[in-house]
Amino acid sequence: MIPNNQSARQTAKPANRFIRFLKMSIGKRAAASGGAIVDRVLCVAGAVVFSQAPEFMQQYLQRLGGSLDEARRIVAQYEDVARQAGQTLPDYITRINTSADQAAAPLGAVMENAVARMNDLAAASAALQDAPMFGRPFAFFAHMDASIAKNTWLAFKPAVPTTVEGLVYALAGIAVMLAVYHGCIRAPASYCWREYKRRKTGKAAAAVQ
Repeated sequence: MIPNNQSARQTAKPANRFIRFLKMSIGKRAAASGGAIVDRVLCVAGAVVFSQAPEFMQQYLQRLGGSLDEARRIVAQYEDVARQAGQTLPDYITRINTSADQAAAPLGAVMENAVARMNDLAAASAALQDAPMFGRPFAFFAHMDASIAKNTWLAFKPAVPTTVEGLVYALAGIAVMLAVYHGCIRAPASYCWREYKRRKTGKAAAAVQ
């Protein structure tokens, strides 16, 4: 005949196994549910942020065009002055820079800077307008004017994307956010957790032996 305490232990074993099974099942479901929520949040965030990129670049391009028009107007005035002196603007600038009049020397530098500014803005505008859909961000950062970008950001008005480009950028944002999360955060964290559990199990097994 089995003693009462031994019989109770044998009866409790299936119950304990069932309780552990329930805990594991609930934990896995909670983890899966939490992971699904994080994925949804990242999808929404990625779509919202990336879908605004075309609108931001469009507003930036408008400000860039305004700055380019102003730069061209200033250079045109300098060209008129050079023409009245019977010279081209580069020759006129060289004449001023080599002049013995020290008071006129700064004017040459101002003209040179104005021409350089106009050329830079023209190159940035052309690069951004001629770039393909997914090449626009690279063209933007390659030729970005910090002051224009800052002013665009301060006055930026988000818009609901209604173009194919906005939709494509939204989908790209979803893909990028999920790739970064799963590849750079979740996967390393899961690996570290598995390694921790494996080492813990190994230590427990070694302690029993």
